[in-house]
Amino acid sequence: MRLFTGLDLPPAVVASLEDLLARLRSAARIAWSPPANLHITTKFIGEWPEERLEPLKTVLAALPGRAPIAGRVRNLGFYPTPRSPRVFWCGVEADGLAELAADTEAATATLGIKPDQRAYSPHLTLARIRERLNLEPLHQRTAALPSVEFGAFEAGSFFLYRSQMRSGGSVYTKLAEFPLSK
Repeated sequence: MRLFTGLDLPPAVVASLEDLLARLRSAARIAWSPPANLHITTKFIGEWPEERLEPLKTVLAALPGRAPIAGRVRNLGFYPTPRSPRVFWCGVEADGLAELAADTEAATATLGIKPDQRAYSPHLTLARIRERLNLEPLHQRTAALPSVEFGAFEAGSFFLYRSQMRSGGSVYTKLAEFPLSK
C-alpha cells in the first residue's frame, strides 16, 4: 500500500480552489489535480505492507496532543523554479503544522520509515508538469488574478491516507483519523 498522512481542507476552500483551477486549466496542458484530491500532506510514507498497518496506526495515534491547527491557503508558485517547473502549487500557512509534521516524522521513524531529506514545506499540488512547455499563458493568467487568497481552515484531526494509482489519476482513501487533541 502507498500511504501518506495529511489534513483535509474544508469545502469552502476546495470550492475556491476549484474556481481557480477552472480559470487556469485552459492556460496549460499539464496534469491538473482534481479538486477533491487536494490535501495538505504532513508525511509521505510510501509503500507500506498491509500486515504492518496496525503498528503504524498505533504510533500515529500516540502523537502528542495539540490545539487544532488554523491556517490559510494563499499564494501560487512553481517548484523548483518558474522557468523549469515540475509542480504548480498553492501555499499553506498554519501555526503548528510544521510541528505536527516533525512529530509524525519522528513517530514513523521508530518503525523504520525513512525521514524526508528536505525541509517541510506545506503546500497543495495544483498540477504536475511532466514536460517542458510554454507556460507563459499560465504565468499571465496567474499574474492577472484579482486575489491569491483561497480561504482559511481549522483542522482538529489528521488522517492516514492510501493512494492508489489509476488510469484517471490517483484515488485517495482515508484509512484512519487521528484527533489532534487528546
